[in-house]
Amino acid sequence: MHRDLVAAVRRTLADGGDPVRAAGQRQYLRSELPLRGFRLAELRAALRPVLAAPGHAIDDARAWDATVRALWDGAGYRDERHAAIALARHRPYRTWATDPAALPLYRHLVVTGAWWDLVDDVATHLLAPLVRAHPDEAATVRAWSSDADLWVRRAAILAQIGARERTDPRLLADCVEANLLGSRHGDEFFVRKAVGWALRDYARTDPAWVARYVEALGDRLAPLSRREALKHLG
Repeated sequence: MHRDLVAAVRRTLADGGDPVRAAGQRQYLRSELPLRGFRLAELRAALRPVLAAPGHAIDDARAWDATVRALWDGAGYRDERHAAIALARHRPYRTWATDPAALPLYRHLVVTGAWWDLVDDVATHLLAPLVRAHPDEAATVRAWSSDADLWVRRAAILAQIGARERTDPRLLADCVEANLLGSRHGDEFFVRKAVGWALRDYARTDPAWVARYVEALGDRLAPLSRREALKHLG
């Protein structure tokens, strides 16, 4: 791993943030880890010159994976885990980030992150671009949608957020139907919310499909999911 980069990221975060905001964030997120008190936009802006520094360049995918894991697994503050995601999605590493070989890393981040702020960041900014780049990974997403882990399921449901016309409706439907009421985690708030969010996102592209699909699911779809899915359809 790139030890100097990990150290530089941690120094940068230690020098910024807002202690007052950090206390509120920790309570809101129910975080075991303390926070520095960055907003995500502020954190990414602070990290931009650090990640772009020539001396901090990572030379290969294996070192990239190891550095992301080191920053994540050794985090003393929650902000460092969001920094690990920012490192993973840094533009020069896009080829590695969208390679199916990165899926074990993303699964590790989801399972060990195990809360909506981290899982959603991974799902929408790492997993989703990979799925768009490699539609043949639909089988992996389907498997994740039926996983024993609630957060892996949530990541799978959200794996096409932002895909728009490149959305695979069959894959979306399979992920939804694996998580309807009565399924292993289908009654959990974070699953019901994810189902609604994923359908609402696709409704921006194909509102008629979403309206028909929600109607066809009937009372198997949680009321929360239904409200979210139809939120902007009038």
